[in-house]
Amino acid sequence: MGKVLNIQPVTRIEGHASISIFLDDSGNVKDTRLNILSLRGFEKFIEGRPAEEVPRIVNRICGICPWMHHLAANKAVDGCFGVTPPPAGHKLRELCQLIAHINDKILHFFFLAAPDFVIGPDGDYTVRNVIGIVRQAPELASKVVKMRQLSHLMLERFAGKSIHPMAGVTGGFSKPMTEDERTELLEGANTLLDFSLYALDFAKENVFSKYEDIIKNLGTIKTGFLGTVDDEGNLRLYDGHLRLMKPDGSYKDFSYEEYTDYIEEHVEPFSYAKMPYAKIWNEGFSMDINDPKGIYRANTLARINVADKISTPKAQEAFEEFREKWGRPVQNTLLYHWARLIELVYACERAIELLNDKDITDTNVRTKAKPKAGRGIGCVEAPRGTLIHDYTTDENGCILKANMIVGTTHNIAPMNMSVAQAAKSLIKEGKYNEELLNKVEMAVRAYDP
Repeated sequence: MGKVLNIQPVTRIEGHASISIFLDDSGNVKDTRLNILSLRGFEKFIEGRPAEEVPRIVNRICGICPWMHHLAANKAVDGCFGVTPPPAGHKLRELCQLIAHINDKILHFFFLAAPDFVIGPDGDYTVRNVIGIVRQAPELASKVVKMRQLSHLMLERFAGKSIHPMAGVTGGFSKPMTEDERTELLEGANTLLDFSLYALDFAKENVFSKYEDIIKNLGTIKTGFLGTVDDEGNLRLYDGHLRLMKPDGSYKDFSYEEYTDYIEEHVEPFSYAKMPYAKIWNEGFSMDINDPKGIYRANTLARINVADKISTPKAQEAFEEFREKWGRPVQNTLLYHWARLIELVYACERAIELLNDKDITDTNVRTKAKPKAGRGIGCVEAPRGTLIHDYTTDENGCILKANMIVGTTHNIAPMNMSVAQAAKSLIKEGKYNEELLNKVEMAVRAYDP
């Protein structure tokens, strides 16, 4: 009789999931399933609500990246009401998003992913966690905690809240930035940039070079990619247009408003999560790792793949080193971690650019808006991938319908494929142990779901 191996819960991820590995009579992997248990309810929760309230509601979708939902929702409501934020309001929104990105990337790499590499994938699971890192590398752990605290305090002191924010409002931002706030935030951003460069060097020396064989093979699949770029092909996180890349590296650019022409959402009976795929490729949908159809990935590696370059100098230097070593597009799943640290450098540098812009302290931060019927599509790059909020309002400015494609959702099908690849390559003839099962989890953790 075949056997089912259940990994429940998947550990060190930002949410809840389980993995089922189905073995055949010979003990080899016949099938796998990544089961996502989250209810997709917010699209219904907000129906009938005044649209201007929605950015204060949807930031509860994720306690880890509430700013991304807050800002995507604000952009969508702007579209419904036909308003454009003034330049200072636009820049303040982007600045808050960047600081939130910095915080999130530090959290994921050092708290969730790093134990697999600092302790080792074969380490005792009782110490293969952030507490184990504290014991093994206390100086590193102390620095990481201080940098996370710094980024939290930067948001809290300027925007009032770092979690469940309310600072973004329809038409712009709720308050201007003072010169004292600008000076304090700039000092913090420079400190975070120094740490980001240290973190990247640390990872290249202690992780990526040490575990290159695992990086090349574990969870590696062949897919397309989705991310945001500007008109010159630079990596962007807050604004720009979408680029959908095929596995062969060819791509098409399109506006946020065109997303339904390019992306469709598929449902599988074993998961509550919808699975977006590239309908524009006219392939249909298949998660077969040997013959995938319509599958693309989002998140850090996707954004590095679709970008032609990065507009800030230190991140561009790291980007060039990465591309020279790994090519384009890169399909190695564990390289999400390397791409994540390149984006950390970019987020710090871009924040410094904005804080050095004299216009960011302009007191005109909000355009007056009037509720009306309309449709708006707000899109930002969340740490876990392209985040889309699509709202339609009635004549009173209340939500008629909503569709949201959350960053992780783009990667549900690819994560299933990476789990299948990892399990099939590691588990043979019924032989498995805790280390091998942890490596299957590592294929999921790379996506930071």
